[in-house]
Amino acid sequence: MKHAGTFDQDDIMRARNVLLASGRRTPREEVDAYRVLAQVSPASYLPLLARALQGLTYDTATGRRHAASLALGEEAVAAARSMDPADPARADVLYGALDTYQRELYGAGRRAEGLATRAEMLAIGRAQAERSGKPVVAGLYGWATGLSEEGRYAEAADALTELVGAVRPEGYGSGALPSSHLAWIAALQDAGRSGEALAGFRVVVDTEAAGAANDPGRTACRLHVLIGHARMLDLHGRGEQAALVRQEARAALTELADTGGRHSCSGRQTAFWAALLTLSGAESDRPPSEGPRPPAGVALLDWSPEARQRYFDSRHALREEADTLAARAAEDPDRHLADLVRLHRVLTIRSAVYWQHRTHLFADRVRPLFDDGVELARRLSRHDPAEGTRTLARTLIDRSAFRAAARDFGPALDDFREALHCLGEADGP
Repeated sequence: MKHAGTFDQDDIMRARNVLLASGRRTPREEVDAYRVLAQVSPASYLPLLARALQGLTYDTATGRRHAASLALGEEAVAAARSMDPADPARADVLYGALDTYQRELYGAGRRAEGLATRAEMLAIGRAQAERSGKPVVAGLYGWATGLSEEGRYAEAADALTELVGAVRPEGYGSGALPSSHLAWIAALQDAGRSGEALAGFRVVVDTEAAGAANDPGRTACRLHVLIGHARMLDLHGRGEQAALVRQEARAALTELADTGGRHSCSGRQTAFWAALLTLSGAESDRPPSEGPRPPAGVALLDWSPEARQRYFDSRHALREEADTLAARAAEDPDRHLADLVRLHRVLTIRSAVYWQHRTHLFADRVRPLFDDGVELARRLSRHDPAEGTRTLARTLIDRSAFRAAARDFGPALDDFREALHCLGEADGP
């Protein structure tokens, strides 16, 4: 920012005329005017300057970031810091400016600085929560997500434990309970605290059951939670409990197939399904070698740009590797077929997460991958019934959940029933 005395009276008059003019002004003109007037009346114009700079970083008309978005974000923070510390609006303005700045830092690959900025946001959030007496601390979720991307799962789990404890009394109405719980469950799982992760999953199951009882539109989300819960129970050797949960899932899916899912909220349930997919355990078959880790259980838009880019770019190498492995599996299935099935599942899940928010393309782009996965699993079950039958059941359940997310409830139920037959659970545990 420029020092006081840089602008003369003509500059001030022009700036005021820009803001008072009846015609539409551009974001750039607005920022330039606030830059001038903030020198004259900082109490009035520094907050406006900080917010205008934040808005200038992104052009909503073109959907593109400004070429100097990082510098604009930094200037917004400087403007907010220049506000009088006694101004009651300063904390909110600074928090908003820091939020914009951390996003630009992450976008530029400056992850350490981005995480440090989130830490400052969290400090502001804690101070605000203490003053207001409100239990939920602003900035806690973003801080935890950043920690998860760095592989600091124990710290992330502690932060999310605090957040979940604060939002739980508010109930589901705020929408915060399920989203924070999925991230919390993932962090607990990654931190090796499986007992707590399973207990957390049970809370989400109970929440969705209560919600679906009052709102049939949430039955599809309940279905996906039940499938995810059974998957995690199996992962930790709790097969009998998993079988019981799968019976609940079958009942929910039968209801959806009978009604055509006419009350289900497809947009929300697809996003919920995709978030649960990142908890599926597929990443354990393909751990990241370096760089940011995808924060499991976290909505895609809350990932850092670098984490998203690396995760989705990996699909191309996975596809090439799968093609090579397919040729080897055809020649020597004993050595390569099981590995091909596992690799294909990783590719399928990453592709599904990528396409799920592209509504008009989602089903068509992802369906062939799930179909191919089932065919590969069928080959494995014929070649090696001991391993292949359970793998086929898992793959059929994966496709069943996808079909439910795509609102193909009848075929989804067919897949689920076949999976239960493979597991010996067709008539209940």
